[in-house]
Amino acid sequence: MPHLRTISLPALGEHESARYPFSVPAIAALAGAQLEFATPVTFFVGENGSGKSTLLEGLACAARSITVGSAGAEHDITLESARALARRLKLSWAARRHAGFFMRSEDFFGYVKWLRATREGFERDLAAIDEEYKDRSEKARGLARMPFMRELHDMERRYGADLDANSHGESYFRLFRSRFVPNGLYLLDEPEAPLSPMRQIGLLAMIKMMVEEHNAQFIIATHSPILMAFPDATIYSFDTAPVRAVAYQDLEHVSVTREFLANPQRYLRHIWAST
Repeated sequence: MPHLRTISLPALGEHESARYPFSVPAIAALAGAQLEFATPVTFFVGENGSGKSTLLEGLACAARSITVGSAGAEHDITLESARALARRLKLSWAARRHAGFFMRSEDFFGYVKWLRATREGFERDLAAIDEEYKDRSEKARGLARMPFMRELHDMERRYGADLDANSHGESYFRLFRSRFVPNGLYLLDEPEAPLSPMRQIGLLAMIKMMVEEHNAQFIIATHSPILMAFPDATIYSFDTAPVRAVAYQDLEHVSVTREFLANPQRYLRHIWAST
């Protein structure tokens, strides 16, 4: 059963509706209306600039989601307009959950850098302790090292010895596995970006397990026909205003991908002819 039931946006004033992000057609059309989340998995689909990521960011700020990134949602300067939208959004809950997280694909790299800097900081602290305690007993040195060793051990247990030593796809997948907890609301913006097709299928399997066994809810902005194929998911298209639910087989993302794979030369001939 979804934790978040609906989001709505009260009617906007004339001056407010002219300002970004309220001027985005999909956001403007939401004013005075609401979106329902009737299934555990919901997809926001549309072209770049259609407003799907804007609404997801506003939702993350309104829900006060934990942000997997280099800065929290309340301080991230790139989410300033999302916070303005969040202040106007109304959220209706079946059960208010604080578990889960919000992550944009670009935030992953900032998070890996933060983990690396944190690990290196602990290692410097350990080296300083070794120097400071070099003339003292092993027991005293061990006690001084213990808090830092515990933090390093916990990081390695969750993320591996060196998260950024793996490929982007491997690291991204490991981060997902380590951060998923039961009863969570997960807001993901283009999670397919660093993932191969097989990794995307693996992510589908992980989402299925989290929904069926751990009562999780997912709202995902994506361009991936693979992810959109999740059975019985709600798919909202942002390519028209107002936003509307569409069937998987009616999505342009799906039809264009299917037609291209069936006959790539048909498309490539047009590209080559125009250059």
